[in-house]
Amino acid sequence: MTDTRIALVTGANQGVGLQLAKELVANGVTILLGSRNAQKGEAAAKSIGAGAIAMQIDVTDAASIAAAADRVRTEFGRLDLLVNNAGISNNRTGPVTMAEFTRTSAASIVSIDEVRAIWDTNVFGVLAVYQAMLPLLRLGTDARIVNVSSGVGSLAANADPAFPYRNIYTPGYAASKTALNGITLAMMIELEGSGIKVNLVSPGFTSTALNNFEGTDTLEDGSREVVRVALFGPDAPSGTFTMWDNTTIPW
Repeated sequence: MTDTRIALVTGANQGVGLQLAKELVANGVTILLGSRNAQKGEAAAKSIGAGAIAMQIDVTDAASIAAAADRVRTEFGRLDLLVNNAGISNNRTGPVTMAEFTRTSAASIVSIDEVRAIWDTNVFGVLAVYQAMLPLLRLGTDARIVNVSSGVGSLAANADPAFPYRNIYTPGYAASKTALNGITLAMMIELEGSGIKVNLVSPGFTSTALNNFEGTDTLEDGSREVVRVALFGPDAPSGTFTMWDNTTIPW
């Protein structure tokens, strides 16, 4: 048990998740650094140092999620912050350029198996982790859920022909973020009046493995909104969907 704020961040062994973990630890938060691969999680936690604790969790594996929830319950007794960050853009072996990804991801030709794999992580994985961790969040202090989405999942934005990322709206990654937004709205509605707050954030087009490091924002800049919202205090709002700096994204 500890008096410090306890946060679980999924997919935190690299990219935005790792940057978030570093900055939360620097702000006095105890981070349960979620990683599908236990060794990579241990290495990432070690790189941060005190305040970061590796936790194996595969959001597509029910047994892994249950084991992680049991560990949180046994070792900490509660959860104050859940950041659903784990996500994939494809299930291909090796790096895929954005041009190739876009060319092969159109609705008429995209692999159905790939779409299922993406949604399994980005949508169903988030819901499964939410269901497992909610009882622990109910025991937390100023509990909050932050789901990491993307502006490319906005239906309103993509309905505008002038939206610069409209050409990458495909059934896989982009549509999975639309579905995640819907799942998040369902969480927001369910938890109204419960004291548990829910926020949706976009890190923007950040340079990570998700986009073959072709993103235009640095990891530090792209992670700023996720960090800002994850550090919200008890008086901060629930039910927001934002990008840096506190810019509202249309649903």
